[in-house]
Amino acid sequence: MALGDELPGLTGGEAAQRLADGRGNDAPQPTSRTVADILRENVFTLFNAILTVCFAAVLLLGDLRDGLFYGVVVANALIGIVQEVRAKVVLDRLALLSTPEVAVKRDGLRQIVPLAGVVLDDILVLRPGDQVPADARVLGGDDLVVDEAMLTGESEPQVKVAGDPLLSGSHVAGGSGYGVVTAVGAASYANKLTAEIKRHSLVHSELRAATNRILVVLSWILGPVIVVTLLGRVSTYGGIAALADFSDGDWRAALRDAVASVVGMIPEGLVLLISLAFGVAAIQLARHKVLIEELAAVEVLARVDVLCLDKTGTLTSGELVFDRLVLDRQAGLDPALEAGVSRALGAFGADDAANLTARVLGGHFSADGATVRSRLPFGSARKYSGVALEHDGDTSAWLLGAPERLLAGHPDRLAAANVIAAAGERTLALVRLAGDLSTDAADDPGNHDLTPAALVVFRESVRPHAAETLRYFAGQGVRVIVMSGDNPVTVAALARRLGLAGETVNAAGLADDAALAAALGTASLFGRVGPEQKRKAVAILQAEGRTVAMTGDGVNDAMAIKDADLGIAMGAATPATKAASRLVLLDNRFDRLPEVLYLGRRVIGNVERVANLFLSKTVYGILIALTMAALSLPFPFLPRQLTLVSALAIGIPSFVLALAPNRRIYTPGVLRRIIRYAVPTGVIAAATVLAAFLPLYHRIPLNEARSVTTVALFVVSLAILAALARPLTGPRLALVLSMAAAMVLACTVGFGRIFFAISVSPNPALAFGILVGLLGAAAIELMYRFARRRGLIFDRE
Repeated sequence: MALGDELPGLTGGEAAQRLADGRGNDAPQPTSRTVADILRENVFTLFNAILTVCFAAVLLLGDLRDGLFYGVVVANALIGIVQEVRAKVVLDRLALLSTPEVAVKRDGLRQIVPLAGVVLDDILVLRPGDQVPADARVLGGDDLVVDEAMLTGESEPQVKVAGDPLLSGSHVAGGSGYGVVTAVGAASYANKLTAEIKRHSLVHSELRAATNRILVVLSWILGPVIVVTLLGRVSTYGGIAALADFSDGDWRAALRDAVASVVGMIPEGLVLLISLAFGVAAIQLARHKVLIEELAAVEVLARVDVLCLDKTGTLTSGELVFDRLVLDRQAGLDPALEAGVSRALGAFGADDAANLTARVLGGHFSADGATVRSRLPFGSARKYSGVALEHDGDTSAWLLGAPERLLAGHPDRLAAANVIAAAGERTLALVRLAGDLSTDAADDPGNHDLTPAALVVFRESVRPHAAETLRYFAGQGVRVIVMSGDNPVTVAALARRLGLAGETVNAAGLADDAALAAALGTASLFGRVGPEQKRKAVAILQAEGRTVAMTGDGVNDAMAIKDADLGIAMGAATPATKAASRLVLLDNRFDRLPEVLYLGRRVIGNVERVANLFLSKTVYGILIALTMAALSLPFPFLPRQLTLVSALAIGIPSFVLALAPNRRIYTPGVLRRIIRYAVPTGVIAAATVLAAFLPLYHRIPLNEARSVTTVALFVVSLAILAALARPLTGPRLALVLSMAAAMVLACTVGFGRIFFAISVSPNPALAFGILVGLLGAAAIELMYRFARRRGLIFDRE
């Protein structure tokens, strides 16, 4: 009686009862971030909260023209939400397409059930290509071979016999068998590995962190400034005692001044600019089959100085390819047998029931008219397979398998095979059998006459351009560390092919974290690395101040990918691994990463440049608000006038400059450099505004004084733009001139004058404002030259 007949499995009622008792395999794995996470992280931010309060105040004033700034909040949130939801939809669709069905024995029959329908004590029917849905124990089988690379990193498929464990998430690479389910759902090995992945955390973005730090400081400043502004406005009307006589118009004017001062201090366009730059980069990367799960991940690769790579699935495709034959000319084998070697190997490769290694031969060799008389299937116990051929009336029998089994009587040939295997290449021996496959010689070749014919050498398929990509990162100052669960010998062989120098460390022999840290200090190639060791290695490197990226495709990589500063998953990775990552290489092409690096550098380099524009505005906004409050004078702008200057001298140009080419290598200290440049330029702009407004306030109407001051502020702001846009190539010069022309139109065309409340005419007051603005522009030029010498500004890309 066959084994399958002896295993009727559970009854339908027993399976249903186990499902009802919670002993089913329902443990949903995260395939991406939830919609709630995406909405919360893009909507509920400090930046949005501050400007929402300001917009509510504008609604109370009843003049929506002063609420133009709120469009930035809406646009910023939409960019992030749309891009990240798009990434979620793609990942969820990929996960749905890869959801397996499972064959089980129930009521004595083979049935197909969904993954979640597998229950404890189910009998699994295992065939080549099947995924093991839950932890199980082998009951028996016929040459069952299981690939556990996604779980352990071991590229060699493992032979399984009765009593051996089967890990959920592994795949049947050959043979067939039966297993009884021993753990389901959250209790299974794969789900235990990925339990921590479900706790989502944001990727660390230096640009976002710098912006948030600025906003936190501003939030502490805003309250006192608003109070001081309102009190200053009150004192203008006779002090606290006159509060009872405050008219509705006075309160509106005071509130409008408070909103204008707050809007002047908030770098609202900076947050939008960062999101837009990230979003454009994400769209460009999508064309290269690179999926960005979180926008800020674009920036992080520009800061990465350590790239940790898994071997199987990242540097290699995980597939074996034929490398070469070693015949008598190279290793002392009999040349008289060469004519039949190709036919024999072609026959082995043409067998549909052959294992994966033998099937590779079908693309390189042909039986060339020979007839297959009989076959001996591969057996895990005997470690070889056989074929009997007839060609032109001659018959021959051949065996293909492990050299230690087939070359035991030929020590010289076995030594040659061991030398090749020691270099990390898989080696099979092809021998000719004196006799037929039907004789006992096929079952016990060691006691019979075997004639060595060839050594068949295989190697792992290296991904195209992997070596070139590794050289690129080395040239960019990025340290590459290979961390594989595979045999160190195999890792060393691959490293040689890729041009990676250095010794290979067997991580299984490292006693503790201190030994791992010491090894990381001297070596960059590691074999037999366990999942927890990968995670600890990431933590050790981060503790040294390194920015770490981690790539991989298996569940064993998922925790390290989650903990790394930038997690990168291959497109063929498990759903849990892709959910833990921030960036997915959809077509499994490792050579896509240089493009990600370039776009990340473009984002961080250009945003650093234009952040100076926004932070200068913040500085002069604070100084002007405090000065006006202290002097009990109205704010020198309406909110819409400040929005006009910000849009033309900061907002629109910054979006153009943020998308310009920029290959500058990342230099730490972004926030420090921005502050050291933006504060002096902001002080100059504030001094320009005060120098223009204060002499005019008592001499001309308030609206005209505000209009002239707006012009003066625009002149000095345009000078800041012109300095930061350097080198002033044709397109950049055209950008600066077009912004100046747009300001002239806003001040002269009827609609612009009315909408922005601009009241200027060719008179001494306007000339005075322009002159003050030009003096401020001259001071900006001097500051720019000083900053460039001190390394605060990079004007070469």
